[in-house]
Amino acid sequence: MASIPPPSAKSNVKTSSASGSSYFLPLALVTSLFFLWGLANSLNGTLIKQFQIALDLNRFQAGIIDFAFYMGYFFMALPAGYFMRRYGYKKGILFGLLLYAAGAFLFYPAASVRVYGFFLLALFTIASGLAFLETAANLYVTVLGDPDKAEWRINFAQSFNGISLILGPIIGALFIFAKTEYTTESLASMPAVEAEQIRIQEALSVQGPYLFIGALVLFVALLFTVTRMPEPVTEDEDDAGNNISIMSLFRHRHLTLGIIAQFLNVGAQTVLWGYFVDFKLDFSREEHWSLAEGYMNLINSISGTTTALTQTQIAGYHASFALVLFMLGRFVGTSLMSRMSSNRVLTWYAAGATILMLAAMLTGGLTAVICLSLTYFCHSIMFPTIFALSTKGLGAESKLASSLVIMAIVGGAIMPMAAGALFKLGPAYALVVPLLCFAFIVYYAASGSRVRA
Repeated sequence: MASIPPPSAKSNVKTSSASGSSYFLPLALVTSLFFLWGLANSLNGTLIKQFQIALDLNRFQAGIIDFAFYMGYFFMALPAGYFMRRYGYKKGILFGLLLYAAGAFLFYPAASVRVYGFFLLALFTIASGLAFLETAANLYVTVLGDPDKAEWRINFAQSFNGISLILGPIIGALFIFAKTEYTTESLASMPAVEAEQIRIQEALSVQGPYLFIGALVLFVALLFTVTRMPEPVTEDEDDAGNNISIMSLFRHRHLTLGIIAQFLNVGAQTVLWGYFVDFKLDFSREEHWSLAEGYMNLINSISGTTTALTQTQIAGYHASFALVLFMLGRFVGTSLMSRMSSNRVLTWYAAGATILMLAAMLTGGLTAVICLSLTYFCHSIMFPTIFALSTKGLGAESKLASSLVIMAIVGGAIMPMAAGALFKLGPAYALVVPLLCFAFIVYYAASGSRVRA
């Protein structure tokens, strides 16, 4: 069994006696990381739709984007835990930011050569960086401060993640999706040279946005470099650190069930986010939700967009509006957690998501689109709350345990493959996957998350 290497002297600094004000700047800077990885996640749905045209892929092949992305989490989360244990939170965050930036910059040559494997390598590199960032940041905000407010702090920080999630579909609609809508059938009817030129332009459209993201990530890395970051260490971490093994962690029932819940949670999220544009076009191509249309018109008036939008672009705005509901759900959930237990709030939210998913399957049409959008509200608090509940009360074992919970993000690689296969039967069949995922989370929130001796 693997054991955690001994901590370095630098990571052995205790800050339990520090005042809350000394944590303000580090927490504010770490909160910016939630914004950055939300941006990367929310762009995957755009890429799935874009690459179907740019690289001549079917829906299942394009779904491999999510597989490559979330496999990065699976392979790098555990090394991130060991790295963080040995070198501390700050160095783990810096290493993750450098990987993130490198992956974003790889999009430029990948778009130039139009090789799908190159794009997948770039996404895997980004996700590897995010594995370090999420392993460090999610745990950091739970241990830096009052333990009784850990779930509140992580949900508050994750609320800023919701802001960046809104931007992904908007970036896709304004800067990536073409002004003219193309389909595989329409391109097949064109002369081969003309169709090839269109595919080239569709691929090149991702270069600018990802160059900007890479530069932004490097700027944040610079801020972390010059900022002093406290390294909180639990009282028993120094003595117990060498004796922690991976398999021994599974004796904690709430952690084991939490890993399963997180696997299913991210799987459900990836299905909904990755295929939302496809769900919208399949369920209700011509009819649109009035609230989402109003949001779209507001964004277009601010950006100065005056040209007519394609149905795919309109669907992208619906996805962005759903993420507005996601952000709203985060803030509402965080507020509720200041008044009642986090597992109780999670139970209500998960039950709501299950009911809405079932309603979308049974109704279809625009009603299904509205139900899917409202599911984002209910889904909003699941990741941070499951993370906090899973790692609660683990003391010296929390760093390695947090790696296992982050590894569970690999559910985002598995579940879309299943949903993509079911999509061939119809969009309602694909929704069976998130329905079952949310049902298990109801059980975990109501019973499985309780810490037992």
